Amino acid sequence: MHDDRTLVEARLRRVLDERIRPAVYPESVPLEVAVWHAPGEPVPVAEGLAAEPEPIRVGTRWGAPWGTSWFRVTGTVPEEWAGRTVEALLDLGFDENMPGFQCEGLVYRPDGTPVKGLNPRNQWVRVGAPAEGGEKVCLHIEAASNPVILDYHPFRPTPLGDPDTAGHEPQYSLTRMDLAVFDETVWQLVLDLEVLGELMAELPVDAARRWDLLRAVERALDAVDLQDVGGTAARARAQLSEVLAAPAVSSAHRISAVGHAHIDSAWLWPLRETVRKVARTTSNMTALVEDEPEFVFAMSQAQQWAWVKEHRPEVWARVKKAVADGRFVPAGGMWVESDTNMPGSEAMARQFVHGKRFFLDEFGIENEEAWLPDTFGFAAGLPQIIKAAGSKWLLTQKISWSQTNVFPHHTFRWEGIDGTRIFTHFPPVDTYNCSMKGAEIAHAARNFKDKGRARHSLAPTGWGDGGGGTTREMIAKAARLRDLEGSATVVWETPRAFFEQAEAEYPEPPVWVGELYLELHRATLTSQAKTKQGNRRSEHLLREAELWAATAAVRTGFAYPYEELDRIWKTVLLHQFHDILPGSSIAWVHREARATYERLAGELTAVIEAAQRALAGQGATPLVFNAAPHSRHGVPAGGAVTPDVPRGTTRTGTADGGHVLDNGLLRITVDARGLVVSVYDPAADRETIAPGQAAGLLQLHPDFPNMWDAWDVDSFYRNTVTDLTDADSVGVGEDGASVRVVRSFGDSRVTQVLSLPPGERWLLIDTEVDWRETEKFLKLAFPLDLHAERYASETQFGHVFRPTHTNTSWEAAKFEACNHRFVHLAEPGWGVAVVNDSTYGHDVTRTVRADGDRGTTTTVRVSLLRAPRFPDPETDQGVHRFRHALVPGASISDAVREGWRINLPERHATGAREVAPLLTVDHEAVVITAVKLADDGSGDVVVRFHEAEGGRARATLTADFEVADVTVTDLLERPGGQGEPPVRDGARITVRLRPFELMTLRLRRG
Repeated sequence: MHDDRTLVEARLRRVLDERIRPAVYPESVPLEVAVWHAPGEPVPVAEGLAAEPEPIRVGTRWGAPWGTSWFRVTGTVPEEWAGRTVEALLDLGFDENMPGFQCEGLVYRPDGTPVKGLNPRNQWVRVGAPAEGGEKVCLHIEAASNPVILDYHPFRPTPLGDPDTAGHEPQYSLTRMDLAVFDETVWQLVLDLEVLGELMAELPVDAARRWDLLRAVERALDAVDLQDVGGTAARARAQLSEVLAAPAVSSAHRISAVGHAHIDSAWLWPLRETVRKVARTTSNMTALVEDEPEFVFAMSQAQQWAWVKEHRPEVWARVKKAVADGRFVPAGGMWVESDTNMPGSEAMARQFVHGKRFFLDEFGIENEEAWLPDTFGFAAGLPQIIKAAGSKWLLTQKISWSQTNVFPHHTFRWEGIDGTRIFTHFPPVDTYNCSMKGAEIAHAARNFKDKGRARHSLAPTGWGDGGGGTTREMIAKAARLRDLEGSATVVWETPRAFFEQAEAEYPEPPVWVGELYLELHRATLTSQAKTKQGNRRSEHLLREAELWAATAAVRTGFAYPYEELDRIWKTVLLHQFHDILPGSSIAWVHREARATYERLAGELTAVIEAAQRALAGQGATPLVFNAAPHSRHGVPAGGAVTPDVPRGTTRTGTADGGHVLDNGLLRITVDARGLVVSVYDPAADRETIAPGQAAGLLQLHPDFPNMWDAWDVDSFYRNTVTDLTDADSVGVGEDGASVRVVRSFGDSRVTQVLSLPPGERWLLIDTEVDWRETEKFLKLAFPLDLHAERYASETQFGHVFRPTHTNTSWEAAKFEACNHRFVHLAEPGWGVAVVNDSTYGHDVTRTVRADGDRGTTTTVRVSLLRAPRFPDPETDQGVHRFRHALVPGASISDAVREGWRINLPERHATGAREVAPLLTVDHEAVVITAVKLADDGSGDVVVRFHEAEGGRARATLTADFEVADVTVTDLLERPGGQGEPPVRDGARITVRLRPFELMTLRLRRG
């Protein structure tokens, strides 16, 4: 037989495009359209419905960037259409190739009842089935003219990302506003042919099944009268029934389809627009749930559910009903799908606390899965946090984006730093916007890396962001794929159902230990520095506010600000979303984030100061409040006393114009260039800086990645570097005991103050940068005379080790990594820490010196600033302030302590009395991360702590109040937490902790 595959396949494409798909709507009449353009920000629904619109014609341009237009469409169903299915086709000017990233609409009835969303692949609204001839139609559309930021020529700078610069040019042309007859038989034929055509293309050419499908498609095309598609569609479908009925083989890969719409809580749109995106999508999905009895939709991010409840109560009522029916499923158990690299320990815990509690309070549903399809890598502390929240599964897809190495599993157990293991699944479909195309389903089956041991995967199905979620076409395709020869099988299921089956099928999967590092989007650790600083500052202010408010509540009856702290926590958690904290959103998002962080800082400072006044009373005694988990200069952790005064620091000039700082604990030499050429530790008789090198060195690189400007830094950036050694001035700081250095480069200016505080074993570097560069990357370098094959970076509730070498491609790919407050390097008996108050990105490299001692130089470089131009063309322009410290002779315990210290400086006040800590712990490795009152208002004291050095610890916590009972809890403060039960002796509680073990105790007051 001659091979005519390409002939039939080309015929199928053309007939579908030019004859069959257009025949889905064989008759149409235009609707009358009028529009009212809302001035400024979106208006309430009632106001939009009541506004008086003006006529507008199809083809007219409409919609200034970020504007809202209220369209009213009216018409009458023709009498001759009576008894037929009629739909309104409402095309606002969509580009079907760009679902999720352009204009969108929400359709209402005149009484304000939401009908469904309008999106590029979802433009229809059912009017009647069957329709009544002469029926009047009136619909209102709240249309958002969100501009296209990520266009066909992506990553080009655009002013459209902020209404202050976006202009007023209309963005869209009204394309179609019609009433049309919907021919369901033709529509079903389209889906038959699409499924078989797509499956056919994925089968081997020599497979009999491929030829069976080809011949069936050919017969169906022969049966279609191209001048009477509607009249012959049923005949054509009959030619396909046999091949569509052939069952899948028993070994076929099994896919659990989960209806989904991954909606970024902010990205190429602001937070306020996400509120409306969620309303449109949930309107779509609740309508689809009513129409499709097997369909199940899952939505993550409790914040988005809360937005629907607050802003769209009429949609919320439909959502609640669908949840009660088990068809609309809360997923993930987090407040938002956050970044997981940069949020601090307590913040990562609170993502689960607030997310899970929302779903429990609203629906009585306990989420057992973490749902993070799009997050940019996963910190190694996360498994323990997931388990401590009462969950046990994790889903993500993003690791498939890694550029260098292919992850070896799709289903596995992920082991964190403390040994906790979480059953984890990466959908092999490699998208969280699956549309049920044959190529996607076939790819999932072929790609699944655990064949022979398991055959079950998950496919998040639906258009995300502004795409509107799952479509009726996807559901129709899934129905055909439920049991179809040659294909994987597809069944709609909840995430819980998938995980239960997958874990039962594969009880002993392989184990991956350590962080799930994404070999992409590494620059998100640095972009938008002020957003990151706002997050770090907020996390520590929240710690202070809870600590002092709880202490004051127990001691003085101070009114603990439950509601205020709850609101602020949720705001901070929202801004940890994986396109806000990583710095990859439009200018509008980050402008608002900066303002929000400033507002929260003021509110939290007010809470802190009020609690401290209640504790200290009115008086003139100088006091220092220490909120860090370690004592310092005689001030206990969580207490306030008059501190010890350490001996001073001397500064002397050198003959060559340099300076020497000495406080008896360290001796620092700064040369005439303002660079640190020596940091001598007299106790160890050890030099910290590598021979011939200088620390505190600013280095500038070009930074123009191949794509994803705000997200990526590519390894070739290192090929070119400029050391900023020229100084405008090197002089004495204002205190007389520090060195002040000013440098200029490009259009920018930097001021560094190098100081050695009295009684401290650290070199403090305060850096102020007036940053006016574009497409540049600024680093701060510390070349150390240290030989280490690995180094430690702080992560949630502990630290993770990374190699300093590049033996394998896995190690070489980690050329930019995340740390929280410190990195630490050590030889046996002596180490060095670099601590920071607000930066996350860094790199560590090493070289062996060719001359002299042939020792090893290990260089730590902190990433300070970038200047990408997409999606925010003015990223990080302006003045920034950073604080770093070099800590010679540091153990890992010192690194932990000094990292806390630089982020939680003492607060000076006056009062009538000293303040004893509410809780103390007698083991330095045991770090208290939170002291607070229980969220339920009972007055119980909750304390969370962990072992921070990677060893075992036996510690005693002592409460400075009467303790009636102690309970180990999960993160949600419910009994049943992990770990060995504590032993209580009055107010003394003894605990035993494994390496990095996290524990939460609830103390009932006597």
